Amino acid sequence: MTTTEALNRLTELERTLRAYNHAIGCLNYDGETVAPRNAAPARGETMAFLSGIVHEKVTAPETGELIEVLLADRDALSLKDRRRAELLKEGRDDMTLIPADEYMAYQQLLAEAGQVWHDAKLASDYAAYAPYLDKIIAYNRRFAARKGPGKPAYDVLLDGYEKGLSHETLDPFFALLRAELTPVILEVAKRPRPDVAFLDQPYPVHLQRKFTDRVMAIMGISRDDCAVGETEHPFTEGFNKHDVRITTHYHEGAVLSNLYSVVHEGGHALYELGIGDDLQGTFLAGGSSMSIHESQSRFYENLIGRSRPFCEALLPELKALFPQQMAGVDAEKLYRAANLAEPSLIRTEADELTYSIHVMIRYELEKAMIAGDIKTGDIPGEWNRMYREYLGVDVPDNRRGVLQDSHWSFGAIGYFPSYALGSAYGVQMLENMEKDVDVWGAARGGDLRPITAWLGERIHRYGQLLTPKELVENGCGGPFDPAHYVNYLKKKYGELYSL
Repeated sequence: MTTTEALNRLTELERTLRAYNHAIGCLNYDGETVAPRNAAPARGETMAFLSGIVHEKVTAPETGELIEVLLADRDALSLKDRRRAELLKEGRDDMTLIPADEYMAYQQLLAEAGQVWHDAKLASDYAAYAPYLDKIIAYNRRFAARKGPGKPAYDVLLDGYEKGLSHETLDPFFALLRAELTPVILEVAKRPRPDVAFLDQPYPVHLQRKFTDRVMAIMGISRDDCAVGETEHPFTEGFNKHDVRITTHYHEGAVLSNLYSVVHEGGHALYELGIGDDLQGTFLAGGSSMSIHESQSRFYENLIGRSRPFCEALLPELKALFPQQMAGVDAEKLYRAANLAEPSLIRTEADELTYSIHVMIRYELEKAMIAGDIKTGDIPGEWNRMYREYLGVDVPDNRRGVLQDSHWSFGAIGYFPSYALGSAYGVQMLENMEKDVDVWGAARGGDLRPITAWLGERIHRYGQLLTPKELVENGCGGPFDPAHYVNYLKKKYGELYSL
């Protein structure tokens, strides 16, 4: 096989896998949003069948041959073609470790576990979910042992979400956050709480849906390319730059929950929508890593979304839709309410100051789970103990405790640290962006296009063409330094709470 023939076969394989993965993704989105409850087993069978075909195509001998031909001639390939071959090899190396029947069974397990988790969360019934989680943990242990024999299993899983990520990187990162932020959290707890009484009113859901449309318009997200669904735990599914699906949830008594869900998932959407046209249809058309993806979602949600200027832009929209609830509320009052800092139970609702402590708890639990240091039945007790120790809050039930996140139900063990890393990356990107863009003028004017254009040039358009490390340096203007994140939080909350 010549290099040209191998490239042609690579393009055909990409087209085939794209079709199957598109179908699997649509089934998953449907299952999380509108499918009837009892559809999960049959949907799981279909997804397992399609996943089996993907496994067969990726692990086929001819796929190994085309990879070998291309990488033997890597110096003659363009960067784009070399990265396509490298990413295919990484995926194939992982899949060849898993027998096809085991892979298909796992995909069906995940499809069913998602529905079980949903029901268990609503009923606060961890016992119903535990057998599924036990199987998911066991599968991930087996996979890690095959992929990285002799390595800590959790490091192998972390590497799947960001190349090179390990506990040796994350332990000091979280230790720094704990040491630097805990004193601030304790001091903030002693200060007067901002007035948030205006939020403790009914905000009708049909009006919140209209507010979602207005927020997406401010963010510059075209509804012709991005749909919005409703689900228990918001997420984003990106199929291509003209078909991205975000989700949110509506609670009549928590209007900011929907707002920041939409802005967060909208950040993910803008990343997917901004990937270069030249990468569409290839293995490069997707986010580079989960930390990079979360850097974008957390950037829009917090650095822009919870800023004073953005609150100024949102205020007229809120007053127009909710005149009675927002009577007497000015932009400063909205800003302080949006940045209320206090230890809480729910990660997705947590303020910026305490947020990474929520992530750290999950990180510590995942390490122990995968190492076998705790049994599945002991996880809720450990969760509750850590929330008491690290955040000083008592967990009243499993719905607001160990069952609050959907991630483990779809096998994403090792994902959570991406949220904290992404938050830290975003701060350094913002500092670099401010050298080139009138960030706060754009936010105040309710037009985020200059902000998105800057991120598009340095992050979005590259998809997976560049490595996460290269993209971090592109966005941050140099090597990553978590001190920027710590300093940002100290400054912001020092000003908010007069520390």
